[in-house]
Amino acid sequence: MRILLRTTLGFCIVLQVLAHGHHDKLTEEETSAPVDNILWIHMLLQGFVWGVMFPIGMVLGLSRSRWHVPLQATGYALTFGGYILGHTHKGRSFLAGAHGTFAKILFIPILAQLVIGIYLKLHINEKSIRPWIVPLHGVIGKAYPILGWVQILFGFIAFRGYCRGGALGQCLAHYIMGSGFIAYAVMMTIILLVGEQWIRRSGRSPEFFDSAVITAWGIVNTFTEHHGGAWSVKDMQHTILGVLWWTGGILGLYLSRNNQRNVVPGVIIFLTGWGMSQHAQALMISTQVHSMFGYTLMLAGITRIIEVCVYVPSYASDASDDSQSEHTLAEGSVSQPQLSGKAIASRTFRYLTPFLLVCSGLLFMSATDEELRYIHDNEMDHVTYILIIFSLSFLLYTHIVFLVNLYSASGRNAPKNSSIDDGNIELVSPGPGVKWPYARVPLRQNSAGPHVLGDDEEEEVEDMMAPHGVNRR
Repeated sequence: MRILLRTTLGFCIVLQVLAHGHHDKLTEEETSAPVDNILWIHMLLQGFVWGVMFPIGMVLGLSRSRWHVPLQATGYALTFGGYILGHTHKGRSFLAGAHGTFAKILFIPILAQLVIGIYLKLHINEKSIRPWIVPLHGVIGKAYPILGWVQILFGFIAFRGYCRGGALGQCLAHYIMGSGFIAYAVMMTIILLVGEQWIRRSGRSPEFFDSAVITAWGIVNTFTEHHGGAWSVKDMQHTILGVLWWTGGILGLYLSRNNQRNVVPGVIIFLTGWGMSQHAQALMISTQVHSMFGYTLMLAGITRIIEVCVYVPSYASDASDDSQSEHTLAEGSVSQPQLSGKAIASRTFRYLTPFLLVCSGLLFMSATDEELRYIHDNEMDHVTYILIIFSLSFLLYTHIVFLVNLYSASGRNAPKNSSIDDGNIELVSPGPGVKWPYARVPLRQNSAGPHVLGDDEEEEVEDMMAPHGVNRR
């Protein structure tokens, strides 16, 4: 997912440079005119549709909820209405850029999904064409959150007039890597809440996938951070971070054999945070924000290491941990498992690392020279600015967890009665020959006891993991 996000952002931000030539004649008065109400409605409406409605609709589609079609249809109608508003507002004018270009590109998946959805509702050619159309419908639908994130980001860039000329390179670095940290947090949250069954069947520990992506990303960064000429301090720091990632990633891959967990990804996250906390900047506020980004990333690495070493033991087939007993239902109860103290602590602790990664991602995306120069010119101190970013992080991570939990509580996964647990994974002691000490994903329960996933439901978990860079075995 991070590689896809990186490629998409890089391609589309470059479009901003290629597409603005014929609008360079805008006057200063036109670009600094007040923003009228129509434009505010356009921004709020499209942000709500692509940031909230479509992701919820995607989750409801994964869970086969009957509300999927009505919600997506409403989103399409609001999208077209918002597009019209974006071209009929008065007041401020904007140079052509990636936001307008990408808005036209978005009509391709929108119309494709609309046509495919109508076809699927007709239930024709069930055996010949439909088996090919259903996977395509799923792939396009799962891309909507990524497309929405990119377009909302482009809208912010267009509104502020950022990322032009010499600022393009820094925008690419901050927005792509910041989005990558957030994507990492999304993957980790999915695995923690509904994806453990898939991970267990894959025969790989979570650190195998972490290390693979870190290695690939490190190789790319090693050869893209220096663009010729004399080596600056920043060039050397960015390049050696790339080397750190692929060398550490190789070690992580080796240690992940035999389903063993390891702390290498956590160590790499910690060292990356330490490096960024020492990243000198021209403005004092920029130095402070970069330092806080580094400290937050270091804390994310530490919590990841603690999770691996303390809360989740070795996953080798001979591993055991007496402190984690298998949860059992209390007599006469069908809902509340009896958990050990360590399992309860784990259920709380496991949210910390992905939340800190979300904070780190937003902090890094908010630390470009253009953004911090604007904050500095408006006499806002770094404390206020950082606390604003953390507040946004709380909202964003709440949305992420809500979407994952919605999957386990809607559609075919909805409980048949009110007595149900919260859909989270419970840690259990591994039995003989079991390499993953996790219970099966408890999507719902009934009076007969915990629900066991069927083949279709296991495929749904696989489908949910697929767009995030994890392939089926």
